[in-house]
Amino acid sequence: MPTTGSVPNAATADYPTDVTADYVFGCMASNGNTRTALEQCSCSFDVVASLLRYERYVEASTFLSMGQVTGEKGVLFRTSAEAKSAIGDLRRAQAEAEIRCFD
Repeated sequence: MPTTGSVPNAATADYPTDVTADYVFGCMASNGNTRTALEQCSCSFDVVASLLRYERYVEASTFLSMGQVTGEKGVLFRTSAEAKSAIGDLRRAQAEAEIRCFD
């Protein structure tokens, strides 16, 4: 169950504020931009941050972003073992957040 006004823990403190805001705003946009979405998305971020070091989050996010480049230029970012591993770590953290934070 999400908690309001939670204090950042050591894991979330490693994430820059703009990254936190970007995650929460993106999540909220996907979930209705409501107060409930804010609470759930904040909880989701906290779970992801507790399971994934910031450096790994950046790595996975970069692979996801660069993997959207079409053609041969993006194929490395979609198919390499390193990309699949980093993206898999992020997806598992997001799945755990979904279980913990969303009804």
